Amino acid sequence: DLTDAQYAALGVLDESKTKLERFITLGVDEKTRREIGAPPTGRGVLGELISHPEPLRLADVEAHPGSYGYPSGHPRMDTFLGVPIIASGIPYGNLYLTNKTAGHPFTSEDEEAVVLLADFAGIAIDYAHRYAGSESRRADLQHTVDALDATTQIARLLAGRTDLDGILEMVATRGRDLVAARILVIELRHGDELVVAAASGEFPRDVVGRRMPIRGTVAETALGSRQLQRLGDDFNLARFTRHGIGQFGIEASDGVIVPLVFRDESYGALIALDRLDGGRFTGEHESLLVAFASSAATAVATAQSVAFERRQQSLSSAEAERRRWARELHDDTLQSLGAMRLALSAARRAPSRDQMIAALDSAIEQVELDIASLHRLISDLRPAVLDEFGLAAGINALADRLTHAGVAVDLYMDLGYERRRSPARLVPELEDGIYRIVQEALTNARKHGHARRASVEIVEGEGTIRLTVRDDGSGFDQTVHASGFGLVGMRERVELLEGWLEIDSAPGRPTTVRAGLPARHRDGVDGHMRLRAGGA
Repeated sequence: DLTDAQYAALGVLDESKTKLERFITLGVDEKTRREIGAPPTGRGVLGELISHPEPLRLADVEAHPGSYGYPSGHPRMDTFLGVPIIASGIPYGNLYLTNKTAGHPFTSEDEEAVVLLADFAGIAIDYAHRYAGSESRRADLQHTVDALDATTQIARLLAGRTDLDGILEMVATRGRDLVAARILVIELRHGDELVVAAASGEFPRDVVGRRMPIRGTVAETALGSRQLQRLGDDFNLARFTRHGIGQFGIEASDGVIVPLVFRDESYGALIALDRLDGGRFTGEHESLLVAFASSAATAVATAQSVAFERRQQSLSSAEAERRRWARELHDDTLQSLGAMRLALSAARRAPSRDQMIAALDSAIEQVELDIASLHRLISDLRPAVLDEFGLAAGINALADRLTHAGVAVDLYMDLGYERRRSPARLVPELEDGIYRIVQEALTNARKHGHARRASVEIVEGEGTIRLTVRDDGSGFDQTVHASGFGLVGMRERVELLEGWLEIDSAPGRPTTVRAGLPARHRDGVDGHMRLRAGGA
């Protein structure tokens, strides 16, 4: 559920910890199980986690050097994520997940979610081993299971999400439901201040977004010690009334404050106030909130990190674009204008009319070259044909320019206009995003891959625009050239358009760029085109 995997398995190790004793699966029906035969014992890729108990993510399980192959009747499995389960510091078994939905590889967010799940599974298994059959410990076991369930819920809901406001709203609502609190508030740390970032329950909405100094608030102690704090004594309740959110007219007779800590850094606090049934928060409620806050802190830290990286990437991309245009203008336009100035100076000093005319003709020729160069720069910056006639015409013009520059471009586009009774162009930001992704991919093919031929395919279907750019160039190392080759800008555009991007390239072999973007159309009917063109 956390990763949208088609198949899942839990392999339990035997006493020697060298092979699998039990193998429990999900996704494989009983008939297929019988056809496969005896369950695996831990050879091949499954054995990698036995000998090296650490997370393993693979885009193609069969390409791994340790792959042992599949028995007859076994379903095909491509993508793979394996995570060990450790109980009391001892390997207990491994979680194996394969075939993420739509053929996408498992992500680092998937890995983090499953690692967290495996951690709590290890705790639950440890309790089960130590206290199974002990009536006096059944409450402890149930408590651990509840914490695991709460953590799994928040991990499932937040997996892959990076929008901080949505995450905080969800955490506040789920956390309040978890312990049946009257109010649950999330405060995030910003320097020496706390910001009321989200709330659920009987809470004045105009307080969300308000700031207050950390000093003097009831959250200060919890953030400093990074330990849970109770509000249930007169001193803390008095501080609550005078400082922090209590100053906004909120009253409480009982409360729990849990710091949001991720990798030893405090991101804020989660505050639960008053039980709905009128009772008091117990140790069980506190432990549930601590487990829940751990998952929530991971999601908050990830979202803040992604937001920071996006801002950094955006600034870096903008600066790189400015440097590029400054270099183009300096190397081409300014140099050409300097040459024209020399030609005009020569014309003014010419001793005869014929020599003056020849110098002026040279200057005029230079002006024409400069005009063509500026037209090219302006078209690269923002092609007029894209605004006036749409994406198909813009991509076709781009392919023509690349063909003249020495890269033959085969183009196929089908934006589904014929299939709609009322054809409408895509929204401007989507047209611009697709154009820029194709432009960057073709520019890389020409400048860095030294390609002689490329193909572009853009097809709309089932609410998605899918584009593929292939070339016959020499490729590049993505880990080395991520920024210089414009990959940051491409990925940034795709993220903003809520799509996905795959780049398959390595030194010495052709490059393929694939992307999928949600299709969105303008309201008006302002153009339609379907074309098939080949470069000459």
